[in-house]
Amino acid sequence: MKFNFNAFLRHFFVITFLGLAALAYFYPVLQGKVIYQSDIVQYKGMAEEQEQFRDQYGEEPYWTNSAFGGMPTYQLGARYPHDYIKKLDRVIRFLPRPADYLFLYFLGFYILMCCLKVEYRLAILGALAFGFSTYLIIILNVGHNAKAHAIGYLPMVLGGIILTFRKKYFWGFILTSLAMALEIQANHFQMTYYFFLLVMVLGAVYMIYAIREKQLKHYFISLGILIPAVALALLTNATSLLATKEYADWSTRGTSALTINPDGSPKTRRDGLDRDYITQYSYGITESLNLLVPRLFGGGSVEKLGEGSRTYDFLTDQGVPRTQALEFTNEMRLYWGDQPIVAAPAYIGAVILFLFLLGILLVRGRAKWWLLFGSLLALLLSWGKNFGVLTDFMIDYFPFYNKFRAVSSIQVILELCAPVLAVLALKAFLNSKVDLRSKKVALSISFLSMMGIGLGLLLLKSAFDFTGGSDEIMTRYYGEELVSLIRRDREAVYVNDTLRSMTLIALTAGILWVSLRKNLKREWVITAAAVLVVVDLVGVNLRYWDKDNFVSSRRMERPIARTKVNQLILQDTAYYRVLNLNEGLNGATTSFFHKSLGGYHAAKPARLQDLFEFHVYKNNRRVLNMLNAKYIIQPDEEGAASVSLNPEALGSSWFIRTLVPVSSADQAIIALDTLQVSETALINTSDFPEASRKTFARDSTAQIRLASYQPNALRYHSKNGSDGFAVFSEMYYPEGWNAYIDGKRTAHLRVNYTLRGLEIPAGEHEILFKFEPEVVRFGSKISLAGNVALLLIILGGILYSTIRRRKPEA
Repeated sequence: MKFNFNAFLRHFFVITFLGLAALAYFYPVLQGKVIYQSDIVQYKGMAEEQEQFRDQYGEEPYWTNSAFGGMPTYQLGARYPHDYIKKLDRVIRFLPRPADYLFLYFLGFYILMCCLKVEYRLAILGALAFGFSTYLIIILNVGHNAKAHAIGYLPMVLGGIILTFRKKYFWGFILTSLAMALEIQANHFQMTYYFFLLVMVLGAVYMIYAIREKQLKHYFISLGILIPAVALALLTNATSLLATKEYADWSTRGTSALTINPDGSPKTRRDGLDRDYITQYSYGITESLNLLVPRLFGGGSVEKLGEGSRTYDFLTDQGVPRTQALEFTNEMRLYWGDQPIVAAPAYIGAVILFLFLLGILLVRGRAKWWLLFGSLLALLLSWGKNFGVLTDFMIDYFPFYNKFRAVSSIQVILELCAPVLAVLALKAFLNSKVDLRSKKVALSISFLSMMGIGLGLLLLKSAFDFTGGSDEIMTRYYGEELVSLIRRDREAVYVNDTLRSMTLIALTAGILWVSLRKNLKREWVITAAAVLVVVDLVGVNLRYWDKDNFVSSRRMERPIARTKVNQLILQDTAYYRVLNLNEGLNGATTSFFHKSLGGYHAAKPARLQDLFEFHVYKNNRRVLNMLNAKYIIQPDEEGAASVSLNPEALGSSWFIRTLVPVSSADQAIIALDTLQVSETALINTSDFPEASRKTFARDSTAQIRLASYQPNALRYHSKNGSDGFAVFSEMYYPEGWNAYIDGKRTAHLRVNYTLRGLEIPAGEHEILFKFEPEVVRFGSKISLAGNVALLLIILGGILYSTIRRRKPEA
């Protein structure tokens, strides 16, 4: 491959332009500000203890006690040895956040376009269309950084696959390996999984073409290159993957140990998430039209309408001060779809969808078919419970599909495919080799179809009542007259946005029609289309974020305020946990300051979740005592946070008198309802048959106390005149926690369904619980080997190409 300096310069200036576009869009970052992301605030609460340990000791704890009573940090940004792919990722994402993720969207898509042999002007248009897709911008606002991270690398992986099938075997292998490694380290396996559904569609289409064209040998050679490329990417991320798998089995994503529900009814055994939980966020079938018309169903759950709304006029006419009326109408409950909450519509763009339809009619070849079928599959699966035939089949029979929730997010595949086919449509339309009649027919059908949909929506407006799920509550608070005006505002944005989309489609079609009649230069056509795409998408995106979303970097460093309640609890320097009933298991602000029983994560410790459902939510104080919940935060009569002391919390550890055997997890969790936890502990003999002794002496001088604390190393001193058994108020995690008595490793047990227990001989002893995850040690060796192999392949390939290029012809 001969080095092309002009091509290098072109790519350099395009990438520079895309970087500047990302900075321009999120311009407050140039003022040193950062975006306020609600999910990142929760993440900082979860990760605060880990960050403090890392700063103090310069190493990773791999465990935190600040959330869920204790959990590994594998899903909290843990740093692993030999994680060179993460270092490469940081080089690529060099811009300040969130401009770095927007740039990644642009860059990934531009690389894909280059792999499809699309000229750079069209590639820029496609990159802007993909990056400014409303859903991709909104997830940055709320803090779904891992999701954005993974989405950004998907086009690169796709580019590597396409290069390989284009017989660019070496560079296809390298791009696939590197992009897939980067994709995996982004650590959002749901997005990666959905992407592989698209790859399966692509593979099926390519196979059909290979059979038709008698190119099966090339097809299987390509597969033989891509499979090792993906395998190598997996090896470079071995530590993260193995650790994630280990934790997932322990979490709510794994198989439940129970066969009963809290009410005693039989529990459906499954190895994934509950069906209702998976499909809770299902896109409505009609609602999917907001891919074309952004506020067809009201837009987001909260919309800013301000002074231009009927509701504002009504409030001011009723004597409500303008500031209060404006505050109300800037937080309008406009969404009237069926999903629980929606930050914004998943708007792809009227211009892009028009070009997408044009591509279906005009583009020839395999690319059209895998893009079309991939888009349709993503759309149908995003309907979830609204298209139960397909969804139930996927949940019941398709591997791992039941591991992921919020099926509506599979629309990211549609958001990837649509701009690709739209760009290919423009490429074909501007290609002088495509006959004029085909262009006119495709343009006419596309225009009339899209305008027909728009007119149909306007004519069918009366078929909708614009009633939302929150209307009943709002009626009780504000009255029927005000809520009826909110419905009229929903109707108004429905009409306005439909007309907006129709106008943009008409402008796009007009430009293309004029280009046929007047023979406009392709550069002008592409520029005009790019302007319309950006105006379309950015215009919608600006409804959901502005400069007020950015705050000082100092605020995000410590985003959670230390309240009076927190200050009061922090006066206690002992070892204890806090239960915040205002958060339960779905909030991590308490974790920022305390060792909390709550937290914020999609994969919670399964046995702790069981304890909450069976006991904590039913106010079983014995369970709170054994979890060392010394302080309980709850609302007072006026709704403000207040704290109460639980004097019966048992502390870090205690000696018991009796070890009661049970034969199943069901018996264990039921027995906790009446168990005297200070005197007795439960042991499941089906899991720990070695626990033979059942009674232990405990004299008046027996004591065990926590002598020193680190999240990954807890040291205790014990004293007892007889052999005893101690229970520790720490989560039992079967992989990594080791117990040592006077330096000698000793087996410990799981007691009381979820805690650690240890038999301790008579006398005075030092007990150490240390977190020594074998998965990190073993996985790091594999990661190192994978990185070295990848580097050697790259260097070897470049050297081989150089030698071949310089070898004189015979």
